[in-house]
Amino acid sequence: MTYKAAISGLELGGGKAVIFGDSATQKSEALLRRFGQFVESLGGKYITAEDVGMGPKDMEYIKMETNHVTGTVEELGGSGDPSPVTAFGVYMGMKAAAMYRWGSDSLKGRRILVQGIGHVGAHLVKHLSEEKANIFINDINKERLNFVSEKYDTKVVEAEAIFDLNMDIYSPCALGATLNTENINKLKCEIIAGAANNQLADENIHASQLKERGIIYAPDFLINAGGLINVYSEIKGFSREKSLEETKNIYNTTLEILNKAEQDDTTTNEAAISIAEQRLEAYSKR
Repeated sequence: MTYKAAISGLELGGGKAVIFGDSATQKSEALLRRFGQFVESLGGKYITAEDVGMGPKDMEYIKMETNHVTGTVEELGGSGDPSPVTAFGVYMGMKAAAMYRWGSDSLKGRRILVQGIGHVGAHLVKHLSEEKANIFINDINKERLNFVSEKYDTKVVEAEAIFDLNMDIYSPCALGATLNTENINKLKCEIIAGAANNQLADENIHASQLKERGIIYAPDFLINAGGLINVYSEIKGFSREKSLEETKNIYNTTLEILNKAEQDDTTTNEAAISIAEQRLEAYSKR
């Protein structure tokens, strides 16, 4: 999260909060309000927001106990669901990677597999559909899978067939650490650009493995930063339009990182971390 903020030029630190449990069956107002009390006890050192399994309604319960929360419903002065902004940032990063690889950022006709079609993944599919990409989708939630498939006329791919599919772009949008030594060797794509956090099971080993295979990896902590940009915009009092405008910059930063990785003969992940650390060092000297 620290690198995500730094690479996006945001004056925020890095931190995550996790409540262990099944979000579909174990969430309750009491639990979320107790969590809000804990956030309040930190005295503003930590600001919480949505992530996997959480939404604006949950933030509303948390806000009953603390003001150190973002992403509440707009009626309460919040910015609402950040997932559309996150998806837009991934879309921008994907288009930049396409420009770097093919000399055009058009995704029309490109074979793109979106793995995980939750809030962010579904919004990403919408962008790709509007650009007339050739979209394939996968998710463990069959009901969600059928809904998105019918809405956007996409093709469903079963989990075991993902790495047999010839595709231009693979977009992991579910949980992290899904790219490992075994399945990277099976991948049949030219670009990886997705919304999931920490996509590489081992950053050093698997970033290098992708480089060796000639697969462009758009660093996840850069292109999925739209949600954090949205959080920052809410803290600063910016509009949703301003948030989206700032998120467009992910396109240019992605190109900067891809070119730096080529110039330095390093992985895209290392290039992104290098830029983030330079910004952190510069900020610490202010």
